[in-house]
Amino acid sequence: MASTRAAVSRSFLVAAATVAVLMLWFCRAIDASVTTPPPAAGNQTRPPALIVFGDSIVDPGNNNALTTLIRCNFPPYGQDFPGHNATGRFSNGRVPSDILASRLGIKEYVPAYLGTELSDFDLLTGVNFASGGCGFDPLTAQLVVRTCNSCIFHISYSIHLSHWLQKHCVPCHLPYQSVLTMDNQLDLFKEYKSKLARIAGAARAGEIVRTSQYMVVTGTDDLANTYFTTPFRRDYDLESYIAFVVRCASEFVKKLYGHGARRINVTGAPPVGCVPSQRTNAGGLARECVSLYNQAAVVYNAALEEEMKRLNGSAELPGSVLKYIDLYTPLFDMITRPDAYGFEVTNRGCCGTGVFEVTLTCNRYTADACRDPTKFLFWDTYHLTERGYDLLMEQIINRYGLF
Repeated sequence: MASTRAAVSRSFLVAAATVAVLMLWFCRAIDASVTTPPPAAGNQTRPPALIVFGDSIVDPGNNNALTTLIRCNFPPYGQDFPGHNATGRFSNGRVPSDILASRLGIKEYVPAYLGTELSDFDLLTGVNFASGGCGFDPLTAQLVVRTCNSCIFHISYSIHLSHWLQKHCVPCHLPYQSVLTMDNQLDLFKEYKSKLARIAGAARAGEIVRTSQYMVVTGTDDLANTYFTTPFRRDYDLESYIAFVVRCASEFVKKLYGHGARRINVTGAPPVGCVPSQRTNAGGLARECVSLYNQAAVVYNAALEEEMKRLNGSAELPGSVLKYIDLYTPLFDMITRPDAYGFEVTNRGCCGTGVFEVTLTCNRYTADACRDPTKFLFWDTYHLTERGYDLLMEQIINRYGLF
């Protein structure tokens, strides 16, 4: 019975993914013939602030303030950030929110809301609530379980490593805390709005909230971790789970709109099956891209895009400007045509062996970084290098304009 159900699910995904890809190709062909290129930055009104929600793709260090193992505020993370500072960004340097803020002319870096001494300028120009390990599915953040055995490096490689583990592994006597759910991030946004009103006045604060640019980047962990890696959502078949996550995304956007946001950009999932960690987990000895995971991402993206189009400017959300941002297409092209982008390695990360190192396993005691990160698309087994993010954002901005 289970095998029959799995076969049906796989057949559905293949068929649905094929239809989604064909429809996407057809729509782009029409768009290319009737639309003009995105407006130049000079013709666009610069938003007063960039406000960010999401997961580790854009987390600039909020998890540093949480008792969680999903953190990276230690070398070699941040080695190419100004001052070689490991801020908690899951890369060797800037992340997409920083790059977008810079291109918008707002500021160079979008600071974490938690654990940061925020200036008036920081609050007026936007902050970042993203938390590595979360998803639209509220269970995803809860699955980042802390146990006494989580610090699997208790077999110390050196005295220095032992001291490092004592500093960075969450002590077992501390109360359990998951990473921030998307609703937790909205709660922090409400707090932020109060701070904004105190320094700018209610009228100006309301205008900033209404006219700012919003960036929502999450959903990858829902597929890669919650559904494919753990058994906790297997009461859903895959297509039903995708529909559930899209409903969660829709509800989040509605709540964000209810708090005053109007210009909201929601990214889709990347080619999950080609992320180095998933190649290692399910790609066989050759560590190939996992086609089922990629097909799931394509189906999820098509459904998410359709939902954003349905909500955009609708009677339900009047005055809203919602955009779905395709990450899958440009990133898949970078993975499959590395020479076109100047990359030499796209199937493993720069940190350590590049096949399993991420967060705590990517550390200066057991996992040296590669000699030249600019030749690698991925920094660890889940996140891109700064150069990878730069090139990804360049393609996105070329396609959508500065949102």
